[in-house]
Order: sequence, then C-alpha cells, then structure tokens
Amino acid sequence: EVQLQASGGGLVQPGGSLKLSCAASGFTFDDYAIAWFRQAPGKEREAISCISSSGESTYYADSVKGRFTISRDNAKNTVYLQMNSLKPDDTAVYYCNARTREGKGWGQIIDYWGQGTLVTVSS
Repeated sequence: EVQLQASGGGLVQPGGSLKLSCAASGFTFDDYAIAWFRQAPGKEREAISCISSSGESTYYADSVKGRFTISRDNAKNTVYLQMNSLKPDDTAVYYCNARTREGKGWGQIIDYWGQGTLVTVSS
C-alpha cells in the first residue's frame, strides 16, 4: 500500500524552528521527486519546496527561500523540511507529494499525496 506520512508539525512561536518529516512506503522511493505543499485557511495550496529523486536538485518558493531546507534520505525513504525563522504567515497544513513518470523517458505522471501535518506559528 502506498503511503506518505507527514509528521513534525505543531505550535511554535514566531522566529522558532520545526523539522517536518515525510515517510514513504509502498513504492520505489528513489524514483520519485518529493515536494512540500502548504495550504493556509482561506488560501490556495502553495508549492514551497521540492527535491529531485536523487537529491541533486532542489527548489524553493520565494516565500520560504533562505529559511527552509529540504533534504532526503533515500535509505530511510524519508524527506525532511527544516523550517527556520518561522513567521505567522507560515501557518498552514503542510503536505508532502511524490511524483514520477512511468517508464524510461516520457511517461504518464504518477502522483501521491500524504495526509498533511499542521504547523501553527503564533505567540
């Protein structure tokens, strides 16, 4: 069974830090790029970071660049998001997403989503 389980959320004060984890199972983890999305109440879902299947390439949205760091440990089938200098605007449910294309070269996109973990930044 395919699973993506996000964890590590909680309540933190502005300026604080959290480290989120996304544990994967049921598929070949190192074939998939992993992304973190977030959705705040009343706002659209936002892609904030992603990492290639090998970990060689990363992407950060401007809203989190310089504050968040994505990493992966393929031996543990886990992706991390280190979140520093947290702001109230970072309050959201954070989701991990796994994506690949089937076969060699071009193929249909295969996309998996986790349940999400809530991050609340408040004093």
